[in-house]
Amino acid sequence: MAAVPAEREAVLRGLNGDKRFDVLVAGVGPVAAAAATARAMATAEYGLVVSAGIGGGFPGRAEVGSLVVANEIVAADLGAQTPEGFRSLDELGLGCTRLQVDAGLAHGVAAALRAAGLPADTGPVLTVSTVTGTAESAAELAARVPGAAAEAMEGYGVAVAAYARGVPFLELRAVSNPVGPRNRAAWRIEAALGALEAAASALAEVL
Repeated sequence: MAAVPAEREAVLRGLNGDKRFDVLVAGVGPVAAAAATARAMATAEYGLVVSAGIGGGFPGRAEVGSLVVANEIVAADLGAQTPEGFRSLDELGLGCTRLQVDAGLAHGVAAALRAAGLPADTGPVLTVSTVTGTAESAAELAARVPGAAAEAMEGYGVAVAAYARGVPFLELRAVSNPVGPRNRAAWRIEAALGALEAAASALAEVL
């Protein structure tokens, strides 16, 4: 599941016609991603669902051009603001905002990416409905989810739909920009799409 056509095309190039994979456009944001993923799984049987695309990397954890394989997918802004600060759905007793990726799967994929010569690591990937655009909000997220590696907008929606069907899930992000002050001129989208293409090629070998 890719958010936009450019991501889908990068994945397709990397898979090089491998018929084991369906590569679909999920739309932007967790709600669109969940709906599209649920619709796809209602019409076919799948052994794995992957949310794949580009995203922001937390400085010191995932640099521009690198790859992040989620070991945990976190709905980082799903909760409530209180006088004491942000409280997640978990803290409010209203639900779960964290989904664990199978550890063997996440580490196996990351190892395969590194074996292919790609810079890759595992870590929590945050799903947000509003992309982080300031140093203050980036620092708040990093403090809220220690070790956070990357940020995107669809992973949690894809994972929730897969989890509801009992299907394993994974999130893969190629880093196009640092999480923090918004500076579109500094984004390296083409480089990140190239990294995503290379990662898809490696995935075809390991999955």
